[in-house]
This record gives sequence, C-alpha cells and structure tokens, in this order.
Amino acid sequence: MGKKTTALFLLVLCTACLIIGGRYIKGSGILKKYPDKSYLSTVEAEYRPVYRQLTDREKTVYAALYRGIADHKEKIPLPCELNGDEYSRIYCILEKQESRFFYLDSVYYTADKVRDAKVVYRKIYDLDRMKKELDDAVDEAVRGAAGLAGDEYKVRYINDYIVKKCSYVTGGDETFASTAYGCLVEGKANCEGYAKAFSLLANELELESVVITGTTDEGENHAWNQVKVAADWYNIDVTWADTDVSGEMRQMYYLCSDSGFMRTHFADTSLFTPYECKKDDRNYYVSSGLYARTIDEAEDIVRRELKNGNDTIEIRFATPSVYEEFRNDFIDEENIFTLINETGYEYEGEITLSLKENRPELCMTLAFS
Repeated sequence: MGKKTTALFLLVLCTACLIIGGRYIKGSGILKKYPDKSYLSTVEAEYRPVYRQLTDREKTVYAALYRGIADHKEKIPLPCELNGDEYSRIYCILEKQESRFFYLDSVYYTADKVRDAKVVYRKIYDLDRMKKELDDAVDEAVRGAAGLAGDEYKVRYINDYIVKKCSYVTGGDETFASTAYGCLVEGKANCEGYAKAFSLLANELELESVVITGTTDEGENHAWNQVKVAADWYNIDVTWADTDVSGEMRQMYYLCSDSGFMRTHFADTSLFTPYECKKDDRNYYVSSGLYARTIDEAEDIVRRELKNGNDTIEIRFATPSVYEEFRNDFIDEENIFTLINETGYEYEGEITLSLKENRPELCMTLAFS
C-alpha cells in the first residue's frame, strides 16, 4: 500500500511539474518560432546609407522594426534574439534615420535579451490626419524643387527651404520639436527636427543623407547632417544656418569637409560610422571665391567685391594666423579705407565700416555704409 501511494504521489508531482514547466516554456517564448528573415527592398535601401552599413543579421532586425513601426504595432517579433546593447543600437539608428516616424516616443524598452520589440508611441488622437499633413508638406516642398538638375542645386534648395520654413525652439518647447513633422508642418523644431526634415526632403529628391548626432564645441547635444553630392560626402548644419532673422542666413556650415567642420561639431560614433568628408570644393566660401588662404588672397577678395559694388563682404580664412594678420593690418590699422579709395568704390561723404566676427569659424563680415 505504501509503495502504491508513493508511486501515485510521484506521478501527480511529475504531472504538475510538466504542466507548470510547459506553461513557463510557452510564456517565455523559448520554443516560439522566429518570424522569417526579411530585408528592405533594393529601392528602400538605396537612400538609407546607414542601413547599408549594418550586418545581414542587423538588417533583418532593422527591417522587422521598420515594417512593424510603419504599421504602428506595439509588439514586434524579431527574426533573432539580441542582447540589450545590440537591440538598443539598432533601434536608436532607426529612430534617428527614419524621419517619417514622428509618432515614436522618445523612450523605448529594452532588456538583457530581446526577442520581441515593445515599441512606445506618442499619444496621438488623429494619427492618420497628421501623417497626411506631413505627406502634404513634403509634397509641397518637393514641388518647389521641380526642374532642379544636379545634386548641389537640390541641397541648396532644401537648406534654404527649411531655413525659411522653420523657427528654432528648444527641445521642451514643442511636443514635436525633435521631428520632421515639427519642422515641416508646425514650422517649429530643434536641431534634431531640422536634421530629420533635411534627410526626409533629401531622400525625396533622390539624395543620400544621414542624421548625425553628437556635441558642439561647447559641450551641448546637437544634430546635423551629412549629404552625398555627386560622388562625395559633405557636412551640413541647417540649424546653424538659420539665424531666425528674415533674409539672413549663415553660410559657414554649408557643405563642409571634416577638417573645418570638426572644430565645432563632434560626432557620436557609437551607433554607426559617419562618412568621411574630404572636400571643400562645394563649400559656400570656396565656390564663391570668398575663402582666403593668405593675406594677399584676402586683400584680392576685398578689392574684387568693392569693384563690383558690393557693400557687404563676408570672408572665411584658412587659418587663425591669416585671420589675425588681416584684422591687424586692415581693421586695427584702418588700411581698409586706403583699399576702398584705391578700388574707386563710390560713396558720398563719410563711409562707415561695421565689422561682424566669428572667430571660432574664422569668418569676418565687412559692411560699408
């Protein structure tokens, strides 16, 4: 009798363990089948250069997130298991590069191991309407670029369009400040909103562009872009181009090489490797003949602009020493007025020089009145 009771007890215990274990295994997802791996299409990948940097495994995760977020799914099964750092990196890349996903919240969930992505969205009561508003804003911007031939003309158009369209606000001032929606629809954005809007319009105009995040030389968080013009990559900061003064625009952050740009912009390389920007040939000052490598070149620029009747001359200097030499000779010693008379610049009575300096960027603006 005792043996029968013991055997029955063990049978019940084993059954209970099997039931509890089965429920645990089912709940944990250990035996759950992974969804099939898929990738972005060739057309989708063409203007997503950061996606192309990913490994095949990472691309399948990116594609799963992209499809799920586009459908506004809160739980997205992933094609493989990731550790928390791997998942966080891929998610953060997508959140920064997919400018149409303005409805993503600024927070996200992760864990030691991730098989299903749990996505957090902003509380939006009429998402379809807002998506259409962004689509309409993008269509309006693209129509304005009709007929533009050449990458550089498109970049200039996008830069100027955003500067005229948007006003800068700090991150907490507006709900959608860090999104392309805030920039293109509401007309209010912070640096991330500017950068996402630039990439969105660049992609629509068949340009490759990425959003870069990092810090400024003053240690502040910042976002800007890199854009591919013809075969070369360039840095561009549309936020810093915007002075919020009608008719005024900064040019020193337009299509720059790393050598000058990295004096004030320090990219975060933890998510992906930014592209190397080697050339300055399309930079505003170089292409406009306003870049001075020597004191003689600076003097030639002033002579040429005065002879052409220009009363505002903006010069960028190659080195601090050339900048200081020009300032000492022509501003402090007032030899600029001798130069004015030598060039035959026409003026009546007195002439006044107003000087605006940006020493960190080695830029100087001379305005005569």
